[in-house]
Amino acid sequence: MLTWISLDLLSNPLCEQDQDFLNMVTALDTAMKRMDAFNQEKVNQIQKTVIEPLKKFGSVFPSLNMAVKRREQALQDYRRLQAKVEKYEEKEKTGPVLAKLHQAREELRPVRDDFEAKNKQLLDEMPRFYNSRLDYFQPSFESLIRAQVVYYSEMHKIFGDLTQQLDQSGHPDEQREQENEAKLSELRALSIVADD
Repeated sequence: MLTWISLDLLSNPLCEQDQDFLNMVTALDTAMKRMDAFNQEKVNQIQKTVIEPLKKFGSVFPSLNMAVKRREQALQDYRRLQAKVEKYEEKEKTGPVLAKLHQAREELRPVRDDFEAKNKQLLDEMPRFYNSRLDYFQPSFESLIRAQVVYYSEMHKIFGDLTQQLDQSGHPDEQREQENEAKLSELRALSIVADD
């Protein structure tokens, strides 16, 4: 967008009439093109070093979520069978009840073992996963910071160069401020400008 502004200024008839103005606009256009190039480089760097690793890290979550869901399902099955065992334990100890109690306990054992295995796995893996995020993201954040340092250093250099090119007219800051104020006063005096 900024390059469009400088291109519009370059096509302005005033550039043909005033060589100093043409030089300033050309310097601005060059600076804008350099800024666009560094901005695109920064965007590419961020894409490569931050966004893509975040997507990869995020792809781990579906399998982790599935493991949590499988654990929750095993817990529900375990609780259901545990309630069944407790129900038979509360009943009078007759032959059929004892047979059903024995069968319910037999059904409960593999379900309990399955739940305990899934629960233990999550209890082991979740803290490791949680703690590993810093090791995973630190290089990305360092790269992001380096990319921003390079970008803003280059922007500082571009604007420094542009300032030097535009200041070649040799006007002191006070004189430039007076000229700007005079031009602004002329603009304010126009009938199309509303008073604040």
